[in-house]
Amino acid sequence: MSQNVAQKLISSHLVSGEMTPGSEIGLKIDQTLTQDATGTMVMLELESLGLDRIHTDLSVQYVDHNLLQTDAKNPEDHLFLRSAAQRFGLWYSKPGNGVSHPVHQARFGKPGVTMIGSDSHTCAAGAIGMLAIGVGGLEVAMAMAGDPLYVEMPQIWGVELTGELPPWVSAKDVILELLRRHDVKGGVGKIVEYHGPGLKNLTAMDRHVIANMGAELGATTSVFPADDAVKTFMEAVGRPGDYSELLADEDATYDITETVDLSSLEPLIAKPTSPGNVVPVREVAGEDVFQVVVGSSANPGLRDFAVFAEIIKDSQTESQVSVDVNPTSREIYEDMARGGWAFDLMRSGARIHQSGCMGCIGMGQAPAIGRNSLRTVPRNFPGRSGTDEDAVWLCSPETAAAAALTGKITDPRELDKDYPRPELPAKYSVNTSMLLEPLPKDEALKVELVKGSNIKSLPDFEPLPDDIELPVLLKVGDNVSTDEIMPAGSRVLPFRSNIPKIAEFVYIQVDDTYATRAADTDGGHAIVGGENYGQGSSREHAVIAPRYLGLRVVVAKSFARIHWQNLANFGVLALEFDDEADYDALGQDDVLKFEGLRDALENGGTITATAGDRSVQLRHHLSARQVAMVLAGGRIPYRAAKL
Repeated sequence: MSQNVAQKLISSHLVSGEMTPGSEIGLKIDQTLTQDATGTMVMLELESLGLDRIHTDLSVQYVDHNLLQTDAKNPEDHLFLRSAAQRFGLWYSKPGNGVSHPVHQARFGKPGVTMIGSDSHTCAAGAIGMLAIGVGGLEVAMAMAGDPLYVEMPQIWGVELTGELPPWVSAKDVILELLRRHDVKGGVGKIVEYHGPGLKNLTAMDRHVIANMGAELGATTSVFPADDAVKTFMEAVGRPGDYSELLADEDATYDITETVDLSSLEPLIAKPTSPGNVVPVREVAGEDVFQVVVGSSANPGLRDFAVFAEIIKDSQTESQVSVDVNPTSREIYEDMARGGWAFDLMRSGARIHQSGCMGCIGMGQAPAIGRNSLRTVPRNFPGRSGTDEDAVWLCSPETAAAAALTGKITDPRELDKDYPRPELPAKYSVNTSMLLEPLPKDEALKVELVKGSNIKSLPDFEPLPDDIELPVLLKVGDNVSTDEIMPAGSRVLPFRSNIPKIAEFVYIQVDDTYATRAADTDGGHAIVGGENYGQGSSREHAVIAPRYLGLRVVVAKSFARIHWQNLANFGVLALEFDDEADYDALGQDDVLKFEGLRDALENGGTITATAGDRSVQLRHHLSARQVAMVLAGGRIPYRAAKL
């Protein structure tokens, strides 16, 4: 039977279930990726599991998110992560080596391999023919312990690319076009597979840009074939032996089909405060700009920096604009220097920072209140930049460069310049000095975990009661992101290893009384949400911290995939309204009463609750395995009970 690329990847790693969309399947995982914002929890989970040595073929711990060392918390976390990598058998990427996704693609990625990561943009590795899925940290810990990844079998959405990108239009505009068409929940329950004649002019790093922001569509992941473009990339990074061809069969079909004519695209931009709020640049041209940020996992390639540099070369950027450039890896920074692009950037007024996520995650480079900041990053959720009342726009390097020169949002096609096509080296710099190899097992077992005062053990969570009354402490609307539930940024992220402390910041941007009210409520509480609840980052802190504060049930119109999985992993029951009119009727401070909850969960997908004198019909689509986890209080106590 003919298969597309996604089906080939899934079928070759399938260990349980059937490839029927919507049913639960188990997948063997070859590689894992963790970064410092989420990896500390993963390492604490490995400790809690009592693991001696990881069971994956390869796992890497990156330090790329929280690089600012304004006090002792970050360096202590970095020492902890290094010791944990040595203890459990992971590679360790030192602070400043680079952003996890482009570094992993260059140094470890292989066509045909499965990978999960505790970062939602893990899906970027689909650019080279991998099945790479962002998940919660506990899913990663379990994969390192030898368990399969359990996920609902997605539909395969085939996006045929035709034509060729015109001047001043690049890969970022391709994914922005899909977000313009489908918004931030259009990819939920789907794998996006790109195919067609338009692929031949997209490099592996162009594809990385597109695959990366599949997370913003809500997709399970994105997949490209491993073809000549991927072969060229693997040769350029010095790993030709790791290439293997992976193509869809000629008569392969897809569950959903769509076509994007690349030649018809124009420069696009996502307005504040959603990646799905996309319009042509020309429609918003003329708005003042005060900051431009280039770099991140969304536009991480040498080409992205080079084209920006060549557009602003021999000019001085507009005086009101702060131009910040974050090279995505030490290797790319070396090539920027060798090609003269770093010099061009500095001479034109740009500030070049260390290799890491930086402004993308709100670690420095915060914009002024209400002042437009154009960024090549993947997300512009409210407050993610580090400024509560921010105005962040998402765009290509070309559009960012035009704004840097003019001080206004400008269609780059209007610049009085020829479109630059940088000549990139056939061989990229290779610098692995900041990657520490795993220790041999006999040495690893002697390593003691280095825990600073800010690192606290994972809390224990009790089983779900059979009968429970829960006040609704918070009601929120559609598309609430994990950035809004559990903010990042320089004020919060340093407490990522300290659940009691980070819990003080839960929902602080939405309702700064929530954490206090939750801590003062005995017996637990519930939250009511709208559609696509928990979209965005994979950070499981957005579940663990509210669970620590007593959250037992979230009732929403629908859930984002990763957050829904994370809720079950930590024993929080995720329920959906059978009738959305009940969402309108329920208010903050209503009390939801559940009786016979355990039997109801074990014997069907429908749950009845009462709110005063009203009956509320709810449903869930948890598997029997997930139901058992929730009842046990989460995946760790469930696993312990089985053992």
